[in-house]
Amino acid sequence: MDTRWLDDEEKAAWVRLVAVLELLPGVLDTQLRRDAGLTHFEYYVLAMLSESPDRTLRMTALALQTNATLPRLSHVVRRLEERGLVERVPCPGDARATNARLTQKGWDAVREAAPGHVANVRQHIMDALTPEQVAQLTAIGDAVLDRLDPRGTMAATYHRYDPPREQQ
Repeated sequence: MDTRWLDDEEKAAWVRLVAVLELLPGVLDTQLRRDAGLTHFEYYVLAMLSESPDRTLRMTALALQTNATLPRLSHVVRRLEERGLVERVPCPGDARATNARLTQKGWDAVREAAPGHVANVRQHIMDALTPEQVAQLTAIGDAVLDRLDPRGTMAATYHRYDPPREQQ
């Protein structure tokens, strides 16, 4: 099989993407740890619960929305439980399943953390882009996600803020 090597333009784009992927998690974690005492993933779990009906999700659904393995998610939810931010409760419709529910303290924590997190995202990402580039970033994300997530496992998470499609 012949390798289709990247040309110079593709390499330039690729190494920039790798640099963003390497630097962004630290930028997000640093701000959230400093201002809210949360890792970015902990904040993400709280945010997903905060946007769910009754601030509750089945653990398997939460794992899908956060792209976490059940063991990793269980470990993080345990830490959040110890801090009183989340509680695990039996799933009313399925005794074999467990739900994660955001507590009032968790709701307060995510609401307090959100403004600083949004300011950080705006400062480091959105304010660096023109409106046209934001639209391009969405289109680029969609093109890449079509390959990375062909079954749309996380589609509900990354399409939740899309504008409604017009009826045809």
